Order: sequence, then structure tokens, then C-alpha cells
Amino acid sequence: MTAPRRRTAAARDPRGALLALRSEVGKAVIGQDAAVTGLVVALLCRGHVLLEGVPGVAKTLLVRSLAASLDLGTKRVQFTPDLMPGDVTGSLVYDARSAAFSFREGPVFTNLLLADEINRTPPKTQAALLEAMEERQVTVDGDPRLLPDPFVVIATQNPVEYEGTYPLPEAQLDRFLLKLTVPLPERADEVRVLEAHNSGFDPRDLSALRPVATAADLVAGRKQVAALTVAPEVLEYVVDICRATRSSPSLQLGASPRGATALLATAKAWAWLSGRDYLTPDDVKALARPTLRHRVALRPEAELEGVSSDAVLEGVLATVPVPR
Repeated sequence: MTAPRRRTAAARDPRGALLALRSEVGKAVIGQDAAVTGLVVALLCRGHVLLEGVPGVAKTLLVRSLAASLDLGTKRVQFTPDLMPGDVTGSLVYDARSAAFSFREGPVFTNLLLADEINRTPPKTQAALLEAMEERQVTVDGDPRLLPDPFVVIATQNPVEYEGTYPLPEAQLDRFLLKLTVPLPERADEVRVLEAHNSGFDPRDLSALRPVATAADLVAGRKQVAALTVAPEVLEYVVDICRATRSSPSLQLGASPRGATALLATAKAWAWLSGRDYLTPDDVKALARPTLRHRVALRPEAELEGVSSDAVLEGVLATVPVPR
């Protein structure tokens, strides 16, 4: 009698695999648990992430650690002022031996693309990612070429440096599911960072991290997230939040219906990671700022007063009635 094939724990429990992914990344990146969780949420939603933080807060290390903890293909592009669109998407190359053109794939043909310092490259090259991020394909010389599945772009940018940078336009910002801020660590976490470096930790060597989650875990997790129960009142709550941003006196641009669908998706992923099979208003509140902060635009007078989009969203959340 043939013994039944044993299924791996990850196949039986995709939530456990993705929670293990958070823990594995935490071995290399200390004090950025919220950003790590946001990246896992984006993977579950097949969405792209914009990471924003001052230099030296481990933005690139965070993405590299995530890639090392996932059994997925990954590539990194350092965006520079002289980078061309073909350097990202790929281009046709003439082969003298065959007297024909062949397509050479660019780094975008991967599962996890790290777009490092995306605002350092001109709009022409930034726009080369638009089709890839939305359609998950690249068109060169009229021929569409599908990208691998999953395909996720994680872009980094520095919020305080404006010399030689090109701010992303609203249309491209809207392609990102989440905008995660990577803050300076708390004092205790910063001490732990120094202790790790003092003990020999090398951020360029991540060989100690092992892949703990696979594409199959993401597929299984997405199916379970999609099956979450969402009450009509909670759906209406998501809509009311987005509609309230459109009438805020501090905003000249509110969240679009695409923002509402994004908020629903991220809140469901958050609820599932928290161990629930239903969505609550608190889940929606928890993901409102990272999902909507880059989809709204402040009025000039609000910017002059030092108001932030997060502060406006806090006010919106305080005014929209919460379903009971």
C-alpha cells in the first residue's frame, strides 16, 4: 500500500507561511514591523508598494530581506538620471549572425522588482513601468509580452531630497496599492540594530535568511482572503470614507473609486493575517492611511500650513460614522 504524500505546512497553512515570512524578514530588519506587514499585505493583493523614508532607515535592506525570505525571482534596478526605458523593460537587439532582431528581456521580467530611488529617473523612464504595473505586460515593437505571476514592484524614494529628483505624477502614484512610510526606529530598536552590527551582522550578506513562503502560499492565501465575509455596512463604510475625502476642505483631490476598491482589498488582507474570516471597521481604519495617503492631494494653502495628508485622513476617519 502506497503511503499518502505528505503536504508541507506551508501548503496546509498559507497564513502560517506568511506570518513566518514576517518573522524571517524581522531577523535582518529591526523595528520596522508595520512596513514588513504592509509588504505582506501587498503580496496578498498583487499590489505594488511605494516605500518612503529618509536615507539609512533600511528601505533597500527591507526589500532585499523580503526577497531572500521568498521563493520567488527578484531583480533590482538603481534608478538614475541616465536610465532609459529599454534598460527597464528590455529591447530589440540585432543579431548579425541571424540577420534578425531578438528581444532581450529587461529586469522587469521577474516576480519582485526593487525600483530603488524611483524619483531619481526622468518621467520618460518612470512611465516605462506604467503598463507593467497595471497590465502586467510589456509591449515592445507592438508585441505584448506577459510578465511572470506574481509580479510586484516595490519602489523606494527619499522624501527630503529634491535636488535632481522627478516627483511621480498622480497617475503613476495611483498604480501603487500602498504608500508605506519607513520611520526612524525607536531608541530601543536602534540599540538592537547596533548590537547586531557589533556582533558581525553584514547587511550585504543575507545568506542567513531562508525562503519560508512560496508563490503557492500566496495563491492559497489570496483565495482565502477573497472568501472573507464582508457585511454591507462595512462596504458602505469604505465608500463613505473615500467620498468624505472628496469633500474635505484641505484636499483638492480625493480618493477615487479605485482607491475604495484598494482599501477594501488591503483591509481584507489585514483581517485575514489577523486570523479573522470577516472584515471589521477597525480593519478598514488600520489600512486607510497607507492605502489612501498617496491618492489624495493637499490644497496649496493646507501645504503652507504644514498639514499632512495623514492628518487630513485622521480627520476624515474621525468624522465618518462607524457602523455598529
